Amino acid sequence: MPSPSDPSADTAAASPVAPAAVAPSGATPSGAADSDGDLSGAAPVVAAPRDDAWFEELFRMHATSVYRYFVRRAARDDAEDLAADVLTVAWRRRDDVPEGAELSWLYRTAGFVLANHRRKGRPMPVGDVPESMDDDDPATYALADERVREALVALSPRDRQMLLLNAWEGLTPDALAAVLGISRGGADAALSRARSRLREVWADSPRS
Repeated sequence: MPSPSDPSADTAAASPVAPAAVAPSGATPSGAADSDGDLSGAAPVVAAPRDDAWFEELFRMHATSVYRYFVRRAARDDAEDLAADVLTVAWRRRDDVPEGAELSWLYRTAGFVLANHRRKGRPMPVGDVPESMDDDDPATYALADERVREALVALSPRDRQMLLLNAWEGLTPDALAAVLGISRGGADAALSRARSRLREVWADSPRS
């Protein structure tokens, strides 16, 4: 049984979203270090400031992944705007983006942005991240194999979400746990159940 393949790997090699279109140049983040502070004695360890340089690095590392997330799940014409919405949220809420888990945070935000987009019919940034997300609509998946689409339709939204984040975004159980707000053990169990249900559905589906 094939796993959901990624049809966007070649066509979405780079995100068209530009960092200048997301974060204002020269903006001063909250909580920046005071350059005139007292440097005497043992200085505490201070995290890198969430400034323009931080955002440009975030963009360089993850913008393409965020863009591909939307290309796989929504109309290609909307993907650029939706990716820009996610990056705008990341800039506005930069102090909330966890060090070392930036991509998981971006995927979690992308799920909320996509859910809002589908409810409202147009791209809309997320202000306050809700407790759960529903970014699921198999009809919009970028899949060439209709049998795979039909098998995914037969699964629950949660099972589809687990399988696609793992297959398309390549998320490990640790990253799945961070994106979905569950424990690592819960992510392991949920992914295992989703795979088992997909195997059952696939075995029962008619061959073309």
